[in-house]
Amino acid sequence: MKQQPNSTRINLLLLLASLFLLSACTSSMNDLPVGVQEAISSNIVDLSYNQVFELEASAIKKNINGNDFKLLAYNKQLPGPVLKVKQNSEVKVLFKNRLDAPTTVHWHGLRLENSNDGIPGVTQEPILPGEQKIYTLRFPDDGVYWYHTHIREDVQQELGMYGAILVTPEKETYNQVDQEEVLFIDDILLDQEEVAPFYDEADHALMGRFGNQMLTNFAPDYSLDVEEGKITRLYLINSANTRVFNFSLEGTSLKVVGGDSGLYEKDFWADSVILAPGERTIIEISFQQPGTYQLINRNPFKTYSLGKINVKESSSITSREFYDLKEHSEVIQSIDPFRKYVDTPPDVTVDLEMEMHGMQHGMMSGSMMNQESKEGIEWEDTFSMMNQRTTSETLTWILRDRETGKENEDLNYFVKEGEVKKIRIFNDPKSAHPMQHPIHLHGQRFLVLNENGISNNNLVWKDTVLVPAGSTIDILIPFTNLGTWVFHCHIAEHLEAGMMGQFTVSQ
Repeated sequence: MKQQPNSTRINLLLLLASLFLLSACTSSMNDLPVGVQEAISSNIVDLSYNQVFELEASAIKKNINGNDFKLLAYNKQLPGPVLKVKQNSEVKVLFKNRLDAPTTVHWHGLRLENSNDGIPGVTQEPILPGEQKIYTLRFPDDGVYWYHTHIREDVQQELGMYGAILVTPEKETYNQVDQEEVLFIDDILLDQEEVAPFYDEADHALMGRFGNQMLTNFAPDYSLDVEEGKITRLYLINSANTRVFNFSLEGTSLKVVGGDSGLYEKDFWADSVILAPGERTIIEISFQQPGTYQLINRNPFKTYSLGKINVKESSSITSREFYDLKEHSEVIQSIDPFRKYVDTPPDVTVDLEMEMHGMQHGMMSGSMMNQESKEGIEWEDTFSMMNQRTTSETLTWILRDRETGKENEDLNYFVKEGEVKKIRIFNDPKSAHPMQHPIHLHGQRFLVLNENGISNNNLVWKDTVLVPAGSTIDILIPFTNLGTWVFHCHIAEHLEAGMMGQFTVSQ
């Protein structure tokens, strides 16, 4: 990031944050403050225009598979409360830090005013223990969004600091359903009776911290009750540090209707959907037989259960309209002005690479350096010993401008409000360790035009895109929001290892 005038103080605060987290998050349950409470399940909070909502970060405990674990939460809820708001409304969040470490809140996917984006060193200073800050949030776009920490995400987010935002559309553009549910899909790395320890710099920096316990809404045994013949909409959010999920539902197809920032141009059927960290997908389902159906994460190497759906017997019959694939005219119209850019050359090309430092470089074997799956996705931690030993000090993950050679904190693109830019992202398969990167852009939205030269014929507004190893992806960004906005890999450990640049949008 481009350093601000107060960067020395902020860097000191971030160092203190790491030291606080090292001591606070590697301690045992016996070290929890007296009176620490058991985590409770997330609840939905309907917020009206200009309402002030209090959000508090604190330590909590949660029982997972018979053991109590020390975690962090918003309002003692895992996940944090679901904020339900109207499109084009505005609310204020009074955030209070009751942690033993600095933190901030980032409002992932929202096109809000820059000063509320929650990025230390760019839009605000870290919020110290005992301090508070008011965030003003605006919601120009319908869809599902989420909020999470943006200091040491590899620690604080892993331990539970995230929650959802549902923005309901002004007009009835969505399909009619009987039930809605938000599902965070996640994993966590447990070491017997404690969360696997963290350090004063991010560990697992090579591939990211893969968890060994799957979680849905932070539960290892998630269960949802629905009725036969009823239609349920699921808002899926991947909040994992690094794991890519291939989500499916036993015994039924998924009707995919939306992505990061609202609806697709047209609904479509899928057997499964792939979500990288930070991405969202909106699906609709309906069951014709009672019974128990498994939520599944299946990749080429392993199959995991993410919970179950209990379908109760009912006399209901699924509406015939459910089987129709609806076109969403308002989405099509919002995209129409940008179709002329589909075949234009890119304005910028960003290469994704990695460099090792010191002894770690010599430890990388040739087979490891060229390891990648057929899809260009590392689904599992296949090099766990090496991954665990690498830190944000022993390697650097890189966003590099192909023309200027500038990278990471020195990479700042200056654009004017209203400009439209095509950005080409190339994930170099010859880097020291080729793997996928979910690239997230703050404060703006974009269209994914093509992948490896194949045009996307069903567009949806996005803020996060998965770039597999060896792939070239073109995105189109209409810059509508003033300020300095970061873009980065949403693998938390890669972000800590330097993989972040920025756009500065001016009038």
